[in-house]
Amino acid sequence: MKLKVNTVPVAIAQFRKVVWAYHKKHGRHALPWRKTKDPYKILVSEVMLQQTQVDRVIPFYKTFIKKFPTAKRLASVPLSPVLQAWQGLGYNRRAKMLQEAAKEMSSRKITTVSDLETLPGVGSYTARAVAAFAWNKNVVFVETNIRTAVIHHFFPDKKIVQDGEVEEILQDALSTGKSREWYSALMDYGASLKRSGISHNVQSKMYTKQPKFSGSLREARGAILRELARGEASPTLLTDLLGAERRAQMRTALRALFAERLVKKVEQNYALAD
Repeated sequence: MKLKVNTVPVAIAQFRKVVWAYHKKHGRHALPWRKTKDPYKILVSEVMLQQTQVDRVIPFYKTFIKKFPTAKRLASVPLSPVLQAWQGLGYNRRAKMLQEAAKEMSSRKITTVSDLETLPGVGSYTARAVAAFAWNKNVVFVETNIRTAVIHHFFPDKKIVQDGEVEEILQDALSTGKSREWYSALMDYGASLKRSGISHNVQSKMYTKQPKFSGSLREARGAILRELARGEASPTLLTDLLGAERRAQMRTALRALFAERLVKKVEQNYALAD
């Protein structure tokens, strides 16, 4: 069911004015992925930015693109150097899915949002973000900073806000033919609101609090992959990486990584997958 929100052209116009003014004065124009229209490079940035802050991503992105400048290059190498290049970013399964997407991008034409959505690991948001930033397509998509900006201006007192309501505002606010710059501006403005202490994520129906990293299975997975980035290791060494009290969790993490084909067995040891 289509949601209706109470907006008027004056409010939309003022919203645009505020966002554009912020971007002109304070926009993050130097971000490396904003200097390209290559859908592959933009996909790399979007995948890296999932669950990871911009400042952390920048050096990883530069190094990764230098090592794998094209989808064809990324598709041509074994998985192990890709995982090694990814170390420190976390959520290592993203690296595997990104390489699988690169294989598709290098083997067939990808020219539409629908094409992007068929790529491994690419969902609706990522497909539309790539379409906007690479091809300047007039698409609507929502992420955390965009959501913050819209809720702050149009739903500051509403307890629960559906993404459909946010999307309806975005549809009205979108400057036709300026998607690339508009979404950059909107993300920058939303990020600035968060830095100033303004965050409306808890009002979003889509909001889920990220669990703590310390003590998590994610931490265990990362420790194993970091060790294997140095070379083969025995299961005993791997399960002892975080101490005796976490051996059971480390075994669980190792089994999961093996099942996901991020690691492989080499006789009695483990190594990064090919």
